Amino acid sequence: MRHARRRVVRRVTRLAAVGGLLLGATMVTRAVASEPQVPEAVPFSAAEDTATGPGAGLVSKLGTSRTAGSWINAEGRTVVAVTDEEAAAEVREAGAEPKMVRHSMDDFKSATKTLSSAPRVPGTAWVMDYRSNEVVVRGDSTVSADDWSELTDVADGIGGFVRMERTEGTFTTRLNGAQPILSTAGRCSAGFNVTDGKREFILTAGHCGPDGSVWFADERARQKVGTTVGSSFPGDDYSLIEYDGGRAGEGAGVVAIGGGKGIRITGVADPKVGQRIFRSGSTSGLRDGEVTALNATVNYPEGTVSGLIESNVCAEPGDSGGPMFSEGIALGVTSGGSGDCRTGGTTYFQPLTKALTQLDVRLIVAPGADGDAAAPSPAPSDAGGAAAPDSASPGSSAPVRGIVPDPSTLLSRLADPQNVGPGLLVIGGSLVALVASRWIRAEQERKAYRRHYSATWG
Repeated sequence: MRHARRRVVRRVTRLAAVGGLLLGATMVTRAVASEPQVPEAVPFSAAEDTATGPGAGLVSKLGTSRTAGSWINAEGRTVVAVTDEEAAAEVREAGAEPKMVRHSMDDFKSATKTLSSAPRVPGTAWVMDYRSNEVVVRGDSTVSADDWSELTDVADGIGGFVRMERTEGTFTTRLNGAQPILSTAGRCSAGFNVTDGKREFILTAGHCGPDGSVWFADERARQKVGTTVGSSFPGDDYSLIEYDGGRAGEGAGVVAIGGGKGIRITGVADPKVGQRIFRSGSTSGLRDGEVTALNATVNYPEGTVSGLIESNVCAEPGDSGGPMFSEGIALGVTSGGSGDCRTGGTTYFQPLTKALTQLDVRLIVAPGADGDAAAPSPAPSDAGGAAAPDSASPGSSAPVRGIVPDPSTLLSRLADPQNVGPGLLVIGGSLVALVASRWIRAEQERKAYRRHYSATWG
């Protein structure tokens, strides 16, 4: 009777093990065949010369010979600089406010082209100031009197709409984030999380480190974040850090602002002159200011970067690569500037739209407060009004965690039926059960044979 029960148990165990192998193989097959889960992401593509700002449509329609940029005034209305009365009438008809100016965008581009062809002087920068209808050339404290004199001669040759300004401090990249990231190259701040549909990355400043730089979340280099896999600096100032393991984890669409708090990022857009913006960095935290100019060129000691966003928000070393945003819309990552957050200063940002286009990645956005995916809501590009700068906010709040993936992530992936982990676990358990049942049967048969042999030869 006892032997019969043992045979039944062995048979049931073998059948269960074979069934487990079949089930595990099916689970693995389905997981491999299924499409990988891709986080909610916002694509963006734009031509490099496309006009930006709330009056972009009007500027594009009227042409660069009849306009000189657009901006938001203190009341939140769109203002478009025009060079003739006919263009002004079209702007009024579209619901925007025209401003008659003397110099067109063509004049601006010609002036900046001349400045760019002059010998490069580190510590200088120039921007198109739409509101004053001037090209403003700035020189920091490192620019010698002779270099400044030569650059002034170049500006005088362009015409009277080029204004020369000396500034205190120095124009430097802010190497030294929302969340801090560290490597042998220095310390920066994480910018925004992006994806190519298969892997996830941190988009940060290009000057933070060349391709191959390894990044950590702690000074002892124990918590690896990822590796730089693509960058552009100088010329541009952006780079991609591929997450170690390929995933950013929970909260990928939230940027930290300090105190365990964050802002949900729901879309991406180009900024507008006069727009109130917010910047977060691991050194100076959350700061706010205003976009003062677009298409800025800065001659850093390491090289020249063009197409930057200029603002009067402050930044300090270690803030490089940190996110710039407004109303939950991602706008750029911190490049460099002058001054600090005690005395104020000027900060430049790499536009996010160009970086996304050049790197062929999409911005990962946060789900709404109810858990549903947030609808992409890029900044308006029509000629209508916008929120007054003083009424703007960073965006809706959300809790934030450290940049290193949560330890529970591995366990959750193993338990996810859409991954191969559960199937492999079932296959492994079934193999162990099958081998164990065969070993037990062989051991029992060996003992039975020994008993029979001993009884025969007693």
